[in-house]
Amino acid sequence: MLVEPQKKISKRLASLDALRGFDMFWIISGEGIFHGFANAVMAKYTLVRNPNDWTIATDNRLGFLEKMVVGVSNQLHHTPWNGFTFYDMIFPLFIFIAGVSMPYSFGSQLEEDGVNKAVAKKSIYHSLVKRTIILLILGMVVNGLLQWKGYENTRFASVLGRIALACFFAAIIFLNCSLKKQIAWFAILLVGYWAVMMLVPVPGFGAGVLTPEGNLSAFIDQHLLPGKLHRKVYDPEGLLSTIPAITSAMLGVFAGQFLRRKTGAWSGLKIGVTLVITGVVFILLGLLWNVYFPINKNLWTSSFVFYAGGWSILLFALFYVVMDVGGFKKWAAAFVWIGMNSILIYIAAHGLVNFESTSQFLFGGLIKKAPAVYQSAFLWIGVALIQLAALYFLYKKKWFLKV
Repeated sequence: MLVEPQKKISKRLASLDALRGFDMFWIISGEGIFHGFANAVMAKYTLVRNPNDWTIATDNRLGFLEKMVVGVSNQLHHTPWNGFTFYDMIFPLFIFIAGVSMPYSFGSQLEEDGVNKAVAKKSIYHSLVKRTIILLILGMVVNGLLQWKGYENTRFASVLGRIALACFFAAIIFLNCSLKKQIAWFAILLVGYWAVMMLVPVPGFGAGVLTPEGNLSAFIDQHLLPGKLHRKVYDPEGLLSTIPAITSAMLGVFAGQFLRRKTGAWSGLKIGVTLVITGVVFILLGLLWNVYFPINKNLWTSSFVFYAGGWSILLFALFYVVMDVGGFKKWAAAFVWIGMNSILIYIAAHGLVNFESTSQFLFGGLIKKAPAVYQSAFLWIGVALIQLAALYFLYKKKWFLKV
């Protein structure tokens, strides 16, 4: 059974579970809430959404809260190609968080008194392989594998699949390499990906072409990735672009190792400040690399790894200082409920459970009493309440989806 009761929750960074829940909130119901309120603002002021990038133009007629709602809504869309929005950070942030947990989970197994390290490593490898296979399969199920649409209509690449592969290879590097060698692998993967994308010619396009149809990653997906491609000419979770995603997990691994080594030796505030400085440096490096290799989530470019990684480190620093250093944890309880069952709620919200219908069934009468322009937002607030109620129940029962 994947869902099983646990006798107690192991000691862990409270900030990590909360940040994971914060990250997931936006893709399970948060975006629906803000898009709903933004649509109400659009209707009130007859604003127009740009069909190319889904942004809503604002003007001086809008009040502060209205501008904030529209601004958040604009950030909850992926950039069409080059560029960066908050929504583009959700995926690499999740992978980063998974990386942070590795030094804690693997380290505790390898450093336990009297443990045979060879036996412990074998057990870890077994769990890694099992987890990777399960996530690959679950990713295909989320894509509609069980709808039996045929091989050519089935998408085999997936978000969960990329998480599985990125974390698997990052874990292998962490378990078998010293910190210096880990840094070397990090550099080799990022620089190597940059060099391959810019120097290897694509038939019919040439070398260094970074358009959706002309880049090397798309060419490999078209010829080697089984089933259908998510974007017809390329897949954002394709084969070649999974390589730099490994380094997104490795950034988390570096952060986790830093915390384990410095906790107790450094003050929590000093750790937080160091994380902030590191995050800013990575953002600046990402912007610098962007000049030569554009920040692009679809291609998971090396500059994207640095830029998204920098923002991930800053967010982690904020949650860490507030929760683990400052001890202010109650405010993030709902995020912890989400974060402790992140894979389960992701699968449920992306096809397993029709939360919108449930919200309509439970709150439809109240929603109809609201002005029509706000009904979509209230429907999604209902979705969030249902999800949080279910996740709170699972949390209190100590039932978590273990993969």
